[in-house]
Amino acid sequence: MKVRSKTIVVVALPGVQLLDVCGPLDVFAEANAQVGREEYRLAVTAIEPGPVRSSSGVRLVADCIIGDDEDEAIDTLLVAGRPNAAVSPVDDAVVAWLRRRAPTARRFGSVCSGAFFLAAAGLLGGKRVTTHWAVAEELARQFPDVMVDAEAIHIADGALRTAAGVTAGLDLALSLVEEDLGHEVARKVASQLVMFFKRPGGQLQFSRKGVAALPGRSALQELQRWVAANPGLNHSVANLARRMDLSTRHFSRLFRNEVGVTPASWVEDARVNAARRRLELGQEMPKQVAAFCGFADADTLRRAFVRHVGVSPAEYRKRFSKLGA
Repeated sequence: MKVRSKTIVVVALPGVQLLDVCGPLDVFAEANAQVGREEYRLAVTAIEPGPVRSSSGVRLVADCIIGDDEDEAIDTLLVAGRPNAAVSPVDDAVVAWLRRRAPTARRFGSVCSGAFFLAAAGLLGGKRVTTHWAVAEELARQFPDVMVDAEAIHIADGALRTAAGVTAGLDLALSLVEEDLGHEVARKVASQLVMFFKRPGGQLQFSRKGVAALPGRSALQELQRWVAANPGLNHSVANLARRMDLSTRHFSRLFRNEVGVTPASWVEDARVNAARRRLELGQEMPKQVAAFCGFADADTLRRAFVRHVGVSPAEYRKRFSKLGA
Protein backbone atom coordinates (compact mmCIF):
# COMPACT_ATOMS: atom_id res chain seq x y z
CA MET A 1 0.00 0.00 0.00
CA LYS A 2 1.37 3.40 -0.96
CA VAL A 3 2.09 5.65 2.03
CA ARG A 4 0.92 9.22 1.59
CA SER A 5 3.78 11.73 1.70
CA LYS A 6 4.02 14.21 4.55
CA THR A 7 4.13 17.76 3.23
CA ILE A 8 6.90 19.87 4.77
CA VAL A 9 6.50 23.60 4.14
CA VAL A 10 9.27 26.09 4.93
CA VAL A 11 8.29 29.75 4.86
CA ALA A 12 11.03 31.91 3.31
CA LEU A 13 10.53 35.65 3.67
CA PRO A 14 12.68 38.33 1.99
CA GLY A 15 16.17 38.42 3.52
CA VAL A 16 15.86 34.85 4.76
CA GLN A 17 18.93 33.02 6.11
CA LEU A 18 19.54 30.51 3.34
CA LEU A 19 20.71 27.69 5.63
CA ASP A 20 17.50 28.00 7.69
CA VAL A 21 15.66 26.84 4.57
CA CYS A 22 17.97 24.42 2.77
CA GLY A 23 19.46 22.81 5.90
CA PRO A 24 16.24 21.23 7.22
CA LEU A 25 15.05 20.42 3.69
CA ASP A 26 18.27 18.49 2.99
CA VAL A 27 17.68 16.44 6.15
CA PHE A 28 14.18 15.50 5.02
CA ALA A 29 15.43 14.79 1.49
CA GLU A 30 18.12 12.47 2.85
CA ALA A 31 15.46 10.69 4.91
CA ASN A 32 13.58 10.05 1.66
CA ALA A 33 16.74 8.58 0.16
CA GLN A 34 17.36 6.37 3.18
CA VAL A 35 13.88 4.81 3.15
CA GLY A 36 13.68 4.61 -0.64
CA ARG A 37 10.38 6.47 -0.99
CA GLU A 38 8.98 9.98 -0.86
CA GLU A 39 8.13 10.03 2.83
CA TYR A 40 8.33 13.81 2.72
CA ARG A 41 7.14 16.18 0.01
CA LEU A 42 9.16 19.38 0.33
CA ALA A 43 8.01 22.90 -0.51
CA VAL A 44 9.13 26.48 0.03
CA THR A 45 6.47 29.15 0.47
CA ALA A 46 7.02 32.87 -0.17
CA ILE A 47 4.94 35.97 0.38
CA GLU A 48 4.84 37.07 -3.26
CA PRO A 49 5.67 35.72 -6.74
CA GLY A 50 9.23 35.88 -8.00
CA PRO A 51 12.62 34.97 -6.53
CA VAL A 52 13.20 35.43 -2.79
CA ARG A 53 16.48 37.20 -2.13
CA SER A 54 18.28 35.65 0.85
CA SER A 55 20.58 37.45 3.29
CA SER A 56 23.57 36.14 1.32
CA GLY A 57 22.20 37.55 -1.95
CA VAL A 58 21.38 34.12 -3.39
CA ARG A 59 17.82 33.91 -4.72
CA LEU A 60 15.32 31.14 -4.02
CA VAL A 61 12.40 30.23 -6.24
CA ALA A 62 9.41 29.32 -4.07
CA ASP A 63 7.04 26.47 -4.86
CA CYS A 64 3.96 28.36 -3.73
CA ILE A 65 2.74 31.70 -2.45
CA ILE A 66 1.14 32.41 0.90
CA GLY A 67 -2.64 32.26 0.50
CA ASP A 68 -2.62 30.14 -2.67
CA ASP A 69 -2.47 26.75 -0.94
CA GLU A 70 -5.36 26.93 1.51
CA ASP A 71 -6.78 23.54 0.53
CA GLU A 72 -3.53 21.55 0.79
CA ALA A 73 -2.84 19.74 4.05
CA ILE A 74 0.46 20.65 5.72
CA ASP A 75 2.09 18.07 7.97
CA THR A 76 4.95 20.27 9.24
CA LEU A 77 5.19 24.04 8.83
CA LEU A 78 8.49 25.75 9.64
CA VAL A 79 9.27 29.46 9.49
CA ALA A 80 12.86 30.27 8.56
CA GLY A 81 14.65 33.19 10.21
CA ARG A 82 16.39 36.23 8.82
CA PRO A 83 19.17 38.35 10.35
CA ASN A 84 16.96 41.38 11.03
CA ALA A 85 13.87 39.52 12.22
CA ALA A 86 14.05 41.01 15.72
CA VAL A 87 13.74 44.58 14.44
CA SER A 88 11.84 44.34 11.15
CA PRO A 89 8.04 44.63 10.95
CA VAL A 90 6.09 41.50 10.07
CA ASP A 91 3.78 41.68 7.06
CA ASP A 92 0.12 41.48 8.10
CA ALA A 93 -0.52 38.88 5.40
CA VAL A 94 2.15 36.62 6.89
CA VAL A 95 0.71 36.97 10.39
CA ALA A 96 -2.82 36.20 9.18
CA TRP A 97 -1.67 33.19 7.15
CA LEU A 98 0.33 31.76 10.05
CA ARG A 99 -2.66 32.15 12.36
CA ARG A 100 -4.82 30.22 9.90
CA ARG A 101 -2.42 27.53 8.79
CA ALA A 102 -0.16 26.71 11.75
CA PRO A 103 -2.97 25.31 13.96
CA THR A 104 -4.08 23.01 11.14
CA ALA A 105 -0.64 21.40 10.75
CA ARG A 106 0.38 18.32 12.73
CA ARG A 107 3.53 20.21 13.73
CA PHE A 108 4.63 23.80 13.29
CA GLY A 109 7.65 25.76 14.38
CA SER A 110 10.60 27.93 13.52
CA VAL A 111 14.29 27.91 12.78
CA CYS A 112 16.51 30.57 14.36
CA SER A 113 14.83 34.01 14.46
CA GLY A 114 11.77 32.66 12.65
CA ALA A 115 10.34 32.48 16.18
CA PHE A 116 9.65 36.23 15.99
CA PHE A 117 7.13 35.67 13.19
CA LEU A 118 5.30 32.96 15.12
CA ALA A 119 5.29 35.15 18.21
CA ALA A 120 3.88 38.09 16.22
CA ALA A 121 1.08 35.78 15.11
CA GLY A 122 0.28 34.97 18.75
CA LEU A 123 1.27 31.32 18.41
CA LEU A 124 3.94 31.19 21.15
CA GLY A 125 2.06 32.52 24.17
CA GLY A 126 2.69 30.35 27.23
CA LYS A 127 5.03 28.11 25.24
CA ARG A 128 8.64 27.16 25.92
CA VAL A 129 10.75 28.04 22.89
CA THR A 130 14.29 28.66 21.73
CA THR A 131 15.87 30.90 19.12
CA HIS A 132 19.33 32.18 18.21
CA TRP A 133 21.24 33.04 21.40
CA ALA A 134 21.96 36.55 20.11
CA VAL A 135 18.25 37.50 19.94
CA ALA A 136 16.85 35.37 22.77
CA GLU A 137 16.70 38.27 25.23
CA GLU A 138 14.99 40.46 22.64
CA LEU A 139 12.38 37.80 21.92
CA ALA A 140 11.65 37.54 25.64
CA ARG A 141 11.48 41.34 25.94
CA GLN A 142 9.10 41.82 23.01
CA PHE A 143 6.90 38.86 23.95
CA PRO A 144 6.94 38.47 27.75
CA ASP A 145 4.34 35.69 27.68
CA VAL A 146 6.80 33.44 25.81
CA MET A 147 9.20 31.26 27.85
CA VAL A 148 12.52 31.62 26.01
CA ASP A 149 15.32 29.12 26.64
CA ALA A 150 18.52 30.58 25.21
CA GLU A 151 20.53 27.41 25.86
CA ALA A 152 18.49 24.74 24.06
CA ILE A 153 19.38 23.55 20.56
CA HIS A 154 15.75 22.69 19.83
CA ILE A 155 12.57 22.36 21.87
CA ALA A 156 9.29 20.49 21.48
CA ASP A 157 6.24 21.87 23.27
CA GLY A 158 3.11 20.09 22.12
CA ALA A 159 2.76 20.58 18.37
CA LEU A 160 5.31 23.42 18.48
CA ARG A 161 8.94 22.84 17.50
CA THR A 162 11.58 25.57 17.67
CA ALA A 163 15.28 25.53 16.84
CA ALA A 164 18.18 27.71 17.93
CA GLY A 165 20.55 29.53 15.60
CA VAL A 166 20.97 28.60 11.93
CA THR A 167 22.56 25.12 11.84
CA ALA A 168 20.31 24.05 14.71
CA GLY A 169 17.62 23.76 12.05
CA LEU A 170 19.35 20.57 10.91
CA ASP A 171 19.19 19.20 14.47
CA LEU A 172 15.50 20.02 14.64
CA ALA A 173 14.76 18.38 11.30
CA LEU A 174 16.70 15.28 12.33
CA SER A 175 14.64 15.03 15.53
CA LEU A 176 11.46 15.19 13.41
CA VAL A 177 12.79 12.41 11.18
CA GLU A 178 13.44 10.35 14.31
CA GLU A 179 9.86 11.01 15.47
CA ASP A 180 8.46 9.84 12.15
CA LEU A 181 10.81 7.12 10.94
CA GLY A 182 12.66 5.93 14.02
CA HIS A 183 16.08 5.98 15.59
CA GLU A 184 17.93 3.93 12.99
CA VAL A 185 16.82 5.96 9.96
CA ALA A 186 17.70 9.20 11.75
CA ARG A 187 21.16 7.84 12.60
CA LYS A 188 21.74 6.96 8.95
CA VAL A 189 20.67 10.44 7.88
CA ALA A 190 23.08 12.02 10.40
CA SER A 191 25.90 9.79 9.21
CA GLN A 192 25.31 10.61 5.55
CA LEU A 193 25.18 14.36 6.25
CA VAL A 194 28.23 14.19 8.55
CA MET A 195 26.41 15.80 11.47
CA PHE A 196 25.93 14.96 15.13
CA PHE A 197 23.03 12.64 15.83
CA LYS A 198 22.71 14.36 19.22
CA ARG A 199 24.80 17.53 19.36
CA PRO A 200 26.75 17.72 22.65
CA GLY A 201 26.00 20.71 24.83
CA GLY A 202 23.69 23.62 24.12
CA GLN A 203 24.05 26.71 21.95
CA LEU A 204 25.60 28.90 24.65
CA GLN A 205 28.96 27.28 23.90
CA PHE A 206 28.80 29.23 20.61
CA SER A 207 27.67 32.55 22.08
CA ARG A 208 29.90 35.59 22.16
CA LYS A 209 28.83 38.04 24.86
CA GLY A 210 31.43 40.75 24.77
CA VAL A 211 32.04 43.60 27.18
CA ALA A 212 31.66 46.40 24.61
CA ALA A 213 28.16 47.44 25.74
CA LEU A 214 28.38 47.25 29.52
CA PRO A 215 25.35 48.21 31.64
CA GLY A 216 25.26 50.68 34.48
CA ARG A 217 26.76 54.10 35.17
CA SER A 218 30.30 54.88 34.01
CA ALA A 219 31.91 53.95 37.35
CA LEU A 220 30.28 50.51 37.24
CA GLN A 221 31.29 50.05 33.61
CA GLU A 222 34.89 50.87 34.51
CA LEU A 223 34.75 48.35 37.35
CA GLN A 224 33.44 45.65 35.02
CA ARG A 225 36.22 46.34 32.51
CA TRP A 226 38.80 46.10 35.29
CA VAL A 227 37.41 42.75 36.52
CA ALA A 228 37.34 41.37 32.96
CA ALA A 229 40.98 42.42 32.45
CA ASN A 230 42.07 40.93 35.78
CA PRO A 231 39.99 37.79 36.36
CA GLY A 232 42.50 36.15 38.67
CA LEU A 233 42.37 38.78 41.42
CA ASN A 234 40.24 38.53 44.55
CA HIS A 235 36.94 40.02 43.42
CA SER A 236 34.91 39.56 46.58
CA VAL A 237 31.95 41.89 47.03
CA ALA A 238 33.83 43.63 49.84
CA ASN A 239 36.88 44.25 47.63
CA LEU A 240 34.77 45.53 44.73
CA ALA A 241 32.81 47.83 47.05
CA ARG A 242 36.06 49.15 48.50
CA ARG A 243 37.37 49.88 45.00
CA MET A 244 34.30 52.05 44.37
CA ASP A 245 34.52 53.61 47.82
CA LEU A 246 31.05 52.36 48.79
CA SER A 247 29.69 50.25 51.60
CA THR A 248 29.21 46.58 50.74
CA ARG A 249 25.45 46.86 51.13
CA HIS A 250 25.16 50.01 49.01
CA PHE A 251 27.44 48.59 46.32
CA SER A 252 25.55 45.27 46.12
CA ARG A 253 22.20 47.05 45.77
CA LEU A 254 23.55 49.52 43.18
CA PHE A 255 25.21 46.77 41.13
CA ARG A 256 22.11 44.58 41.03
CA ASN A 257 19.81 47.48 40.17
CA GLU A 258 21.95 48.77 37.30
CA VAL A 259 23.65 45.62 35.96
CA GLY A 260 20.77 43.22 36.56
CA VAL A 261 22.66 40.48 38.42
CA THR A 262 24.56 40.17 41.68
CA PRO A 263 28.27 41.10 41.71
CA ALA A 264 29.22 37.48 42.43
CA SER A 265 27.21 36.21 39.44
CA TRP A 266 28.75 38.82 37.14
CA VAL A 267 32.29 38.02 38.31
CA GLU A 268 31.75 34.31 37.71
CA ASP A 269 30.45 35.04 34.20
CA ALA A 270 33.45 37.27 33.48
CA ARG A 271 35.84 34.56 34.69
CA VAL A 272 34.15 31.94 32.53
CA ASN A 273 34.46 34.24 29.49
CA ALA A 274 38.15 34.72 30.28
CA ALA A 275 38.55 30.95 30.60
CA ARG A 276 36.89 30.43 27.22
CA ARG A 277 39.36 32.75 25.53
CA ARG A 278 42.37 30.98 27.07
CA LEU A 279 40.99 27.53 26.25
CA GLU A 280 40.52 28.62 22.63
CA LEU A 281 44.24 29.43 22.43
CA GLY A 282 44.85 25.78 23.26
CA GLN A 283 48.15 26.36 25.07
CA GLU A 284 47.02 25.62 28.64
CA MET A 285 45.25 22.78 30.37
CA PRO A 286 42.07 23.48 32.40
CA LYS A 287 44.03 23.44 35.68
CA GLN A 288 46.27 26.28 34.48
CA VAL A 289 43.32 28.20 33.07
CA ALA A 290 41.48 27.85 36.39
CA ALA A 291 44.39 29.41 38.29
CA PHE A 292 44.77 32.30 35.84
CA CYS A 293 41.05 33.10 35.83
CA GLY A 294 40.52 33.13 39.57
CA PHE A 295 38.90 29.76 40.17
CA ALA A 296 39.95 27.83 43.28
CA ASP A 297 40.78 24.72 41.28
CA ALA A 298 39.98 22.89 38.04
CA ASP A 299 36.84 21.31 39.50
CA THR A 300 35.42 24.71 40.47
CA LEU A 301 36.13 25.91 36.92
CA ARG A 302 34.44 22.83 35.48
CA ARG A 303 31.25 23.31 37.50
CA ALA A 304 30.99 27.00 36.60
CA PHE A 305 31.85 26.31 32.96
CA VAL A 306 29.15 23.66 32.60
CA ARG A 307 26.60 26.03 34.17
CA HIS A 308 27.40 28.86 31.76
CA VAL A 309 28.51 27.09 28.59
CA GLY A 310 26.90 23.66 28.77
CA VAL A 311 30.04 21.59 28.23
CA SER A 312 33.20 20.90 30.26
CA PRO A 313 36.37 22.99 29.79
CA ALA A 314 38.19 19.96 28.37
CA GLU A 315 35.46 19.33 25.80
CA TYR A 316 35.32 23.02 24.91
CA ARG A 317 39.08 23.14 24.42
CA LYS A 318 38.98 20.09 22.18
CA ARG A 319 36.19 21.56 20.07
CA PHE A 320 37.20 25.21 19.79
CA SER A 321 40.92 25.63 20.40
CA LYS A 322 43.23 26.69 17.59
CA LEU A 323 45.46 23.70 18.36
CA GLY A 324 42.65 21.15 18.69
CA ALA A 325 42.86 18.48 21.39
